[in-house]
Amino acid sequence: MIKLQVIGNLGKDCVTNNVNGKTVMNFTVAHTERFRDAQGNQKDKTIWVDCAYWSDRTGIAPYLRKGTQVYVEGNPEIRTFTKQDGTYGASLTLRVVSIQLLGGRPEGGGGEGGFSSGGNQYSQPAQRPSTPASSGGGGFNEPVDDLPF
Repeated sequence: MIKLQVIGNLGKDCVTNNVNGKTVMNFTVAHTERFRDAQGNQKDKTIWVDCAYWSDRTGIAPYLRKGTQVYVEGNPEIRTFTKQDGTYGASLTLRVVSIQLLGGRPEGGGGEGGFSSGGNQYSQPAQRPSTPASSGGGGFNEPVDDLPF
């Protein structure tokens, strides 16, 4: 078995289709790596991965918008095809097993929650408990010995 894990941004909004009575969510993830060439110039290399998530759990579909950062995991498949000019091309396709939202859209329109297909639930970010500010003189001065262990 070959497993592929990709972290990247969605190139376009998710499209949900019904094929032979089964639901599939199609989306594209772009992963960009930065490197320096032999002359020391910084270059970018982007790999596009076409993803197909066959599941009836479509609750995540509204959150899969262009620019959203995601983590997807699944089984890869290479598809070859003939271009219009007669040359051959190839594309990387991923049959998604699990997906997790990593963050919001780049312009700040999203939270830091996540969606795990295994648990079928969207999780909100954990809230930190607020600690009262220590008062300089008017408060009570009890030693803090309420350790949780």
